[in-house]
Amino acid sequence: MSPLNEDLCFPQLFNSSCSKSIRPYFESMLIYTVLSSISIVTVILNMLVIISISHFKQLHTPTNLLLLSLAVSDCIVGFLFIFQIILINGCWFLGDIMCVVYFVLDYIITSTSIGTMVLISVDRYVAICHPLHYSTQVTKNRTDICICLCWMFCVVFQCLILKNNLEQPGRYNTCVGQCVVNVNYASGVADMIVFFICPVTIIVVLYMRVFVVAVSQARAMRSHITSVTLKCSVKITAKKSELKAAITLGVVVVVFLICVCPYYCVLLSGQDSKIDAESSAIIMCLFYINSCLNPLIYALFYPWFRKSIKLIVTLQILEADSCDTNINMT
Repeated sequence: MSPLNEDLCFPQLFNSSCSKSIRPYFESMLIYTVLSSISIVTVILNMLVIISISHFKQLHTPTNLLLLSLAVSDCIVGFLFIFQIILINGCWFLGDIMCVVYFVLDYIITSTSIGTMVLISVDRYVAICHPLHYSTQVTKNRTDICICLCWMFCVVFQCLILKNNLEQPGRYNTCVGQCVVNVNYASGVADMIVFFICPVTIIVVLYMRVFVVAVSQARAMRSHITSVTLKCSVKITAKKSELKAAITLGVVVVVFLICVCPYYCVLLSGQDSKIDAESSAIIMCLFYINSCLNPLIYALFYPWFRKSIKLIVTLQILEADSCDTNINMT
């Protein structure tokens, strides 16, 4: 085999094979190590969130159900990181069908995460701006229905966006070892409007309203804190809890927008968009890293998450009636 052929993804195919991306050994190993570590940490941390909210009954609140949905999508993202690791040298060895499956999953998970962020924003808006109606308007059953509809809509919509690619996998590849899908201009615009422009607008507007109300409520609580009764103190404690939840989820939303905006901004340019898995690696990794950051934000702001992790790691959740354990929600 000639040295020239060693630069090809499939040396035996010669003229029809794609070329590898040549990197120094140290650089390649560093990238492998970093991406593998992020993938493992992302899966583990989000599994802890999933187990915590699923196991402990006290955590079965509408807000936490939305966090559970986000954790499921983030956990899948951790597994999708494996495909980015495979693509480090620019070669796709898993075939055309797996290429399309990868992109379909990526599109679905991306849109589902954005949809869940919108639901979280609506949840916090009602909790802070209309607290008297929150318990009646935002119930666990309604939240479950909204989450299911969100996932179903994203699956159907993204399958329609990538319909041509699903019908004939690999039709847009120019050489063997490439992973490319095509999104026509009309579909790209529709995806941009439905899963970027509209959601971001809704999120920003709702959170601006939430923090305006939150600031006014915080000032009101400070001005009356010295003259409250025990009953009022309980109300104020509950109100502080709601404000803390709004701030925490606000951080989650801001971090999410920072990570996902480059993903969609790339789609703003061009007509028919051919998306190469290797060329989109940087913006994909930025979006994927967000899935690792979310549980870290929970651990930083939520005492209940830290306590539930302790119970899971020490295997106390295997004890009888552990699902009824009192978890500090404040």
